[in-house]
Amino acid sequence: MSKANSSTDTGARTEESDTGARTVEAAAGNAYEDTAAEREQERVDHAAGEQLSTAPREERPESGTGVPAMGVVGWIRWFWRQLTSMRVALILLFLLSLGAIPGSLIPQTSVDDLKVQNFKDQHTTLTPIYEKLQLFDVYSSVWFSAIYILLFVSLIGCIVPRTGQFVGQLRSRPPGAPKRLTRLPAYTTWRTEAEPEAVREAALGVLGKRRFRAHPVGDAVAAEKGYLREAGNLVFHIALIVMLVAFAAGQLFKSEGGKLVVEGDGFANTLTQYDDFKSGSLYDSDSLAPFSFVLDDFVGTYEESGPQRGTPRTFEARVKYTEGADGPERKSVIRVNEPLVVDGTKVYLIAHGYAPVVTVRDGKGKVVLRSSVPLLPIDNNITSTGAIKVMDGYRDKNGAKTQLGFKAFFVPTFAGHGKGQMFSQFPGAEFPVLALSAYRGSLGVDSGLPQNVYQLDTSKMKEFENEDGELLKKMLRPGEKLDLADGEGSITFDGIEEWASFQISQQPGNGWALGGAIAAIAGLAGSLFIQRRRVWVRAVRGADGVTVVEMAGLGRSESAKLPEELGDLAAALITTAPVAPEKPDAPEKPATNEAGSRPVHPADAPAEGAEK
Repeated sequence: MSKANSSTDTGARTEESDTGARTVEAAAGNAYEDTAAEREQERVDHAAGEQLSTAPREERPESGTGVPAMGVVGWIRWFWRQLTSMRVALILLFLLSLGAIPGSLIPQTSVDDLKVQNFKDQHTTLTPIYEKLQLFDVYSSVWFSAIYILLFVSLIGCIVPRTGQFVGQLRSRPPGAPKRLTRLPAYTTWRTEAEPEAVREAALGVLGKRRFRAHPVGDAVAAEKGYLREAGNLVFHIALIVMLVAFAAGQLFKSEGGKLVVEGDGFANTLTQYDDFKSGSLYDSDSLAPFSFVLDDFVGTYEESGPQRGTPRTFEARVKYTEGADGPERKSVIRVNEPLVVDGTKVYLIAHGYAPVVTVRDGKGKVVLRSSVPLLPIDNNITSTGAIKVMDGYRDKNGAKTQLGFKAFFVPTFAGHGKGQMFSQFPGAEFPVLALSAYRGSLGVDSGLPQNVYQLDTSKMKEFENEDGELLKKMLRPGEKLDLADGEGSITFDGIEEWASFQISQQPGNGWALGGAIAAIAGLAGSLFIQRRRVWVRAVRGADGVTVVEMAGLGRSESAKLPEELGDLAAALITTAPVAPEKPDAPEKPATNEAGSRPVHPADAPAEGAEK
């Protein structure tokens, strides 16, 4: 293959540089002029090779004694060319990928405030540095947004001019045949007694059946195929823009909240019902989808025996939901990764645990609290901790209003007394035990400061004491009770209910992002596996009156399939223009083309019409 035929396909955009170097692409059309100087031939072929590319052209200042000053406009044009170059786009993609790493490793405020606060408490030295670098809010940080916007602009700046050039190529016809087809890398020739006009007409039919765009030009037929390669390239870039827009829209208009629901309780999709709620900066709370649901039952099954004992098998939240204010009631089952979808809002099952049912009475036997209290799991066997708080309605033996608090520790399957620490042996509720310790005083809920519902602040409380003057505590089985000292009342462990935690999220850009990802894969596959190539068929009458047929092919990139395809086309054309019988005085030594290939007689080996 000559230098004029070497090509480089970046698959996306031609890489430009400030030195003005251009990517040499496949030569085609009238690129091949019969000149004696090799340098002039390279210049002509290079100019014609650009016809196969839709990459933006770079203007180069004429050589001279000095380089003129660029000026403001010149610097702007230079910056724009750099921004829309393949090199800068790859750098921005790489930086975007690097920027996402701390967002995955470091707790994010937009995901979990509690984890962020715990991280800050444990890493007092790193916290100021991370805060200055905005590493707790990576995806909304200034530097991440700058990379994101620059990449967006870079893609648009490449697609717009490239699309215009591609449309122009689609509207144009393939260029005429080069003067000397022997210079092309894939070449074959033979002599036939058919008329030149009949050969060219047959070539149009053969090429048309192979989905080539073909038309006669002078004494030859010019054809081209593989336009979907550049179309796939453009689709890939457009799909990237769609994904970027979808990601941005999802971050700006998203809403996400959590809700813990005990069996028998429900949830209505309003802001006041959420345990926690986060949304994008452009989110409107009026756009919350109107629906509600009730958790009828939660079912969890686990492996009963063997080395996998305790491994979860099924988690199902059986709910009844209503869409709209007065819609019909429907039943559904929410499983892990199988959310309930209502009007574009998805309800995911993310966690579950146990809620012991307790009854608290005062010294006169009056019930001051009867409730199921969710506890927080601390291991895979759902050993749970929490707090039971009696904030109103309780009076001590003197009739004074006060508050009660109980630290709770629950195990669904207790190993038994004297069998190690009190940790659950199995996640199922086979032998439930609730351990309580009692306090009285001020819970601190009137201070106006938020409290963790799973923790008990005993700084303003006093312990209930047993007969030995120690903290009053007891382990209870369902149905048992703990009597408070001095006839102050009691607390009874009535039974167990289960709770489920749900994440209610609305992501408006997910569908567009998925479509963009699929389109990007399809476009990338097209740009990688489709080869753009040109074929010319010339038929002229020789000096002895016999028609000479020449066929040549040129691809935008090197491919071993091009000579095979040319051989198949020659084999199809030879049925209409058969090889003329050789004359006795015909030379036996075949000629070689100028690209270094030796034409093989189609009648002998039509599948290998040329060698590279």
